[in-house]
Amino acid sequence: MSTAVRDPRVTAGVPGRPISTWTKLRYFIADRWVMTSAILVLAYLFLPVAYTFVFSFNNYRKSNISWNPEGSPTLEHWLNPCGPPGICESLVTSLQVGFLATAIATVLGTMIAFALVRHKFFGRGATNWLVFVPMATPEVVLGASLLTIFVQGYTRVGLQLGFWTIVIAHIMFCISFVVVTVKARLQSLDPRIEEAAADLYANPTSAFLRVTFPLVLPGIISAAMLSFSLSFDDFIITNFVSGDTNTFPKFVYVSYLRGIPAQANVIGFSLFLLAVLMTVAGQLIGSARARKG
Repeated sequence: MSTAVRDPRVTAGVPGRPISTWTKLRYFIADRWVMTSAILVLAYLFLPVAYTFVFSFNNYRKSNISWNPEGSPTLEHWLNPCGPPGICESLVTSLQVGFLATAIATVLGTMIAFALVRHKFFGRGATNWLVFVPMATPEVVLGASLLTIFVQGYTRVGLQLGFWTIVIAHIMFCISFVVVTVKARLQSLDPRIEEAAADLYANPTSAFLRVTFPLVLPGIISAAMLSFSLSFDDFIITNFVSGDTNTFPKFVYVSYLRGIPAQANVIGFSLFLLAVLMTVAGQLIGSARARKG
């Protein structure tokens, strides 16, 4: 004779055993704990973004840290985001640095990832370990070290702190993230796919271009997007090696001393919205391809 295990919520509801309010509350929380936790975490993450959006309509001239109690919201900052001197110039500089550093770091990092996964060579284990060093080193240490190198470079070859030293520094720390991302994608591929391409008389170049590269491409794109985000957002290392060149994060930091302009919130929220739209578009394209496949 088998004994069935009863759900306590069922047994608690049998005649003569009423469910207490505390028990109902516990079951209610248990059933909705995951969803409640997700909502709280998302609210915590997006609170600064909401602050940025709201204060982009602030018309307080003295400071954008507190809301103007006497004024009403204004669209002036959205209509003229380049109003404060230097804000759009610093944004263009950040975009230029981000695109250059991302392009170079993605190419170099992808080649390193292929070498580490597909080839055996002397020092492979040490290279695997050294790739993680820039990721684990505090940015203050990296920035100070790079500043020392660039100052010595100025005394020897005339390398001045500015745009190109920022690009070199960003390439250095972005490569590690590209290698880790592309390497993970490569390790997840089934090697028998390339063997099948070879059985179908595909030479190594054709197999790489028609089979391997399309399969690795999503990882490469993800690595490039991560690199651009890291480069665009970086302040600590950039502050060490930028000299008189201003990037957007550095402009915001310097402006804090005299009041961050509301246009900085406009640009920041616009970039966030652009990133969200690109992510949603990527998901929709991926879903459409999956349905067709």
